[in-house]
Order: sequence, then structure tokens, then C-alpha cells
Amino acid sequence: MERKIKLKSLAEAQSLLGPFDRNLKAVEKEFRVKLALRGEYLKLSGSLNDVKRAADRIQTLIAGFEAQRPSQSLTDVRRKVPIMKKQKQEPADREPRAAIGRGMLTKPIGPKTKGQREYFEAMKKYDIVFGIGPAGTGKTYLAMASAVEALKGGLVRRIILTRPAIEAGESLGYLPGDMYEKISPYLRPLYDALYDMMEAERIEKYLETGIIEVAPLAYMRGRTLNDAFIILDEAQNATHEQMKMFLTRLGYDSKAVITGDITQSDLPGGKPLGLLQAMEVLKEIEGIKFIYFSGADVVRHELVQKIIEAYEKTLAGR
Repeated sequence: MERKIKLKSLAEAQSLLGPFDRNLKAVEKEFRVKLALRGEYLKLSGSLNDVKRAADRIQTLIAGFEAQRPSQSLTDVRRKVPIMKKQKQEPADREPRAAIGRGMLTKPIGPKTKGQREYFEAMKKYDIVFGIGPAGTGKTYLAMASAVEALKGGLVRRIILTRPAIEAGESLGYLPGDMYEKISPYLRPLYDALYDMMEAERIEKYLETGIIEVAPLAYMRGRTLNDAFIILDEAQNATHEQMKMFLTRLGYDSKAVITGDITQSDLPGGKPLGLLQAMEVLKEIEGIKFIYFSGADVVRHELVQKIIEAYEKTLAGR
């Protein structure tokens, strides 16, 4: 039997097929069908039952793509088909799903440690969340995943990314390009996470239309940010004036996540950290949640956790 499925765009085809037709090969193997892209059509060949099952799966994935839900790919079939076969024999998994986003061709994005799970739940429940801890604990990555999920789910209309731009002692005015080009290097970690979770074409479109906005922290002054998910990254580099200014920008139906590592401030010597002051001043306010990460929450190379522990021991002994 043969069946054709019409694809609406090149982006849709690329998302479904994947690099080097990797996803195409995965669905062929799982459903025992042959797939071929012919112009704007995806052609399926095989037995009646196999083609029907494969077509149903592809249509479901296309519907998810069009609705801008967390992007799915045909590689999911490797995981989903065996589960579907066992559902009649085994009870459903009662554990809450951790995935809060999905890269185009990666496994579900979600918390991997106890601290990360607390952070994940806090971002759902609270409008202002502080994620404080060492590098590699997923503070920025999970915040971005939550922001993308909120945008795709219609909970907010835009994502705003901001960060103090003081590294290397350079003023933005001396860097080449317009404001967007000047701030981009400082927001690279946020971009890296974003490109793991959304298609590049959509990101560029959202940047052009303002659905995703990047701006240095100093540019937040005087604004009221409604219906937005705002991420302040590297907050240990914000002064107490900047921190107060940022926190009072929050408007209706908005969420703010502030991430930072108080041991890695680049503020000029003697200047008080706005993040430290916020931890003290705001600790009793209901509706604001502080999540503190430790070396146990590091999900990078195993040596990173050992490095953090070694530094902590050294500093504690001083």
C-alpha cells in the first residue's frame, strides 16, 4: 500500500526528517515502512496496517508542530512504540513527567536532581524565583526551558532575556554594532539554551517581532513588563540599585527568574552584590521563592562537581 502526506513547508519537512534523514530512518525501522520525500509530499509504502500506524504517528507530530507545542520528532517513535505495545499489560507510570521542553532532536528537557526538581516546581508555582548556585547546575537552562514552555502554552506573550553587561570591564558603547549585536555576546548562554529548544527559523522570527527580546539590564529602567517571562541571568553582577530596579519592572501576568552564583561576581572591588542584598531583604516575602543549588546538582562533566567541591573546601578553610 502507498499513502502520501502533504507537508506545508520546508521547515516542517526538516523538523520531521531530521539531519541526514535520521528521523526518517527511525520511523522506517519501527513501523516497517518505506518513507520518501517527493516534492511537498511524504510518501509511505508498506503493508496496510504498518502504513496506517506510521501515518497516524506522523499526522500527530505534524499537528504538534503546527500548534507550536514543544517540538517533537520522529525519533520519539523509538521510545513511544514499545510503550504503546505494553500499555495493555502494564499499569501507567504514576511518576510525574519531568520534561518541560524538548530540543528538536534531543531527549526531554527537565530536572535531573532533587535541587533542579525543586527549582522546576517553583517556577510553575511562584511569580518570582531566584536560582542561586554554582555553574553547571542548570539554573539558566531550566529557566529558559520553562520560559519556552510558557510561551508555547500561551501562558505569556513574550520572553525577555537580560543580563548585566560588565564582563572584561568593557562598555557596550565601545563594542561594534547596534544594541542587539552589542548585547548578544553577553547573552550567549541564553541563546545556546534557546537553540536547543526551538527551531532556528522560529527564533529569528520571534526576535524580529519582539516575541523574544534581549536587552542589557540597564535598558530595563522605566519599563513595566506585562504578560512576559523574564530571565535575569548572571545576577551576581547586578548592583543593589539594578536589582531593585529589575524586580520592580514586573507587570501583570508575568514571571521573573533570577539566576546567579554569588562566588563569581565581576563587580568592581568593594561594590555590594545586589543578589546578596535581595537574598536578605526579600527572604520573608510570600510569593518569592529562593532555590539554592549545591555541587550535588551539577550535571556537567563529573570533574566540574569535584572542582566546585575543592574550591568550597579551600574557601571554607580560610
